Amino acid sequence: MNHQKVRDQMSDAVVRVQAGTPFKEIAHLLQEYDITAVPVVDDQNRPLGVVSEADLLQKMWGEPQGDEDGADASAGPDKARATDAAGLMTSPALCAREDWSVVDAARMMARHRVKRLLVVDADGRLIGVVSRSDLLRVYLRTDQAIRREIVEEVLVKAPGESPAEVQVDVTHGHVVLSGHLSSRTAVPVLKDMCRAVDGVVAVEYRPPRAAESDGPSGDAADG
Repeated sequence: MNHQKVRDQMSDAVVRVQAGTPFKEIAHLLQEYDITAVPVVDDQNRPLGVVSEADLLQKMWGEPQGDEDGADASAGPDKARATDAAGLMTSPALCAREDWSVVDAARMMARHRVKRLLVVDADGRLIGVVSRSDLLRVYLRTDQAIRREIVEEVLVKAPGESPAEVQVDVTHGHVVLSGHLSSRTAVPVLKDMCRAVDGVVAVEYRPPRAAESDGPSGDAADG
């Protein structure tokens, strides 16, 4: 499936600093823009690292801590003595390419347990930032858009299936497939293909008899 791209969900309004930006200026920026971290970039606007609230707070507690914003727990003493972004930042910065799918970005966030990723273009220059909440916007897709993609792309690509034989209904992201499939083994394949569509919450298949009688599903709903 053609998942939405990071460029479609990111914010391009990014507050950024350079390596020489002083400690207090960074603290002012975090407060002024109500953000928890800022990227540090070089003269070519390429990310060098990230300074988070936790990095600044090393000045107070002076011990390694680390948090979800990427504070480096192994550099506590050095950061406690740092006076500018170069000494405070966690490096390298975790970045996503603008042409990554939202699924790729979500996997990287989960793998590194971070709340956001910097977004770079093909030349490695910072162009935005994407957060968990940005990625969740795929679940705001309308049922009509989800159904259209399943009908026009999924069913057409499903091997051995006739799109005219399968009914697709979508309610609040819950997809119900009903009708005649080529075989029982086709059911899990088609369900997996539907789950890969952005915005789908769950997929259920109802065999013809269950669909016609409007009785209990022949296959319980699942995610």
